[in-house]
Amino acid sequence: MTNIEQESFETTITHIDKKGSGRAVVWRDTGQVNPKKLKLTIPQTIPGEKVKVTVNQPNRKWARVFADQIIEADQDRVEPKCPHFDLCGGCVFQHWHYYGQLKAKTDYVRQSFANQGFDTDLIEDTIGTDSPWHYRNKMEFTFAKDGSLGLHEQGNFRKIISLETCLIAGKKTVETLLEVADWAKTHELPGYYKEDHKGLLRHLMIRESYATGEMMLGLFATEAPVGELKAIADDLVNRITTKFNLVKSLIWFVNNDWADRTQAEEQYVLAGRDFIYDQMSGYRYRLWFDTFFQTNPRQAEKLVELAIEMADPKPEEKMIDLFCGVGTFSLPFANRVKALAGVEIVEASIESAKRNARDNGIDNTTFLAKDARRGIDQVIEEFGIPDLLMLDPPRSGAGGKVMRRIGRAQPSRIVYVSCNPESLAVDLKELMPFGYKIEKIQPVDLFPHTVHVEAITLLCRRTT
Repeated sequence: MTNIEQESFETTITHIDKKGSGRAVVWRDTGQVNPKKLKLTIPQTIPGEKVKVTVNQPNRKWARVFADQIIEADQDRVEPKCPHFDLCGGCVFQHWHYYGQLKAKTDYVRQSFANQGFDTDLIEDTIGTDSPWHYRNKMEFTFAKDGSLGLHEQGNFRKIISLETCLIAGKKTVETLLEVADWAKTHELPGYYKEDHKGLLRHLMIRESYATGEMMLGLFATEAPVGELKAIADDLVNRITTKFNLVKSLIWFVNNDWADRTQAEEQYVLAGRDFIYDQMSGYRYRLWFDTFFQTNPRQAEKLVELAIEMADPKPEEKMIDLFCGVGTFSLPFANRVKALAGVEIVEASIESAKRNARDNGIDNTTFLAKDARRGIDQVIEEFGIPDLLMLDPPRSGAGGKVMRRIGRAQPSRIVYVSCNPESLAVDLKELMPFGYKIEKIQPVDLFPHTVHVEAITLLCRRTT
């Protein structure tokens, strides 16, 4: 049979994958007994939509293509606001009305729990935000080989989309981004190209506090700002400090590691201090460049409020906060319980948590730098069995060993905050043999126009 180089199909989107793209299947008549199955990944589509696509080399088993035409559009389809949406990988749902996004996220949480055999009736509708734009307080941008600055192209991490705007970043973030991009262009500074490990500029990290207004700019480069680079770095300082008086921290980081992420071997504070202040739920926090802090502060405050409401902490109770980070949940809870012990494997975060507690006048906390499984054993030995246990693990979840250790500890109530419904459901299944019952599951949208969703779960120990 002659190989067909290109072929058009009409198909219907069946579901959305983990990266936010639509999925569909077509069956090709190859002239043989059985038709051939072709799986399609089609970005910027919505389940139920009928689309027309063109596939190069359709004799393959799988292809990623954009729709040539939306034949039957979903009622929640809208015109994307961002001029970069078609290419940029920062957002995937701008073509979808926000209420449609929320419904999809609720369905995702329900499917994740159904896959583990849980009753999904306890899952509430996802709580959205009144401000789905300009919500992120931290962004990491990448320099292209030619020195232009932006975000990775959707589905292609080798290409950088030079940005004129970003509708999920803070407005001041965008202004400073454009200033740094102009600085790099003026001095004809080359971007880092990881294929040959050459070039100067790698990333730009910007933090913007919505509560205090303070900003941090972190420039990641392969060389220190000395010698010939000193004058160029001084020009950056002059540009930023003259135009953006709320930038309280401007740092030049040296990173020569092969890994393509924002990490530092050396740091040079060009202006201000090496941290900024932020606030959440009435508490003040110090944030360094590598501090984990919720990236949507408005919704994060809702998350904290919901966690407190669901946990119902009491003044006579003891509490453990696993994966406590810098104390985002620890501090608000500590003011409502007799004593709180926080556990976190990152020592820098624990030092920050201790400092944040002191800054806020909280003296009933203990923070331990250990992994969750060993940390909970030590805390229980010194602290006793907690009445309330909270955990907010990374996307991979807490893991079976940690969950079984929690189950054996038998706290009266457990509040699990998760950024990954799939690992959440897997972890919660580990608690069922220890006599726990899920009381409520509340999804919360912290990341509009993306696939991500948070969920808070309350579990209580059965008494009979």
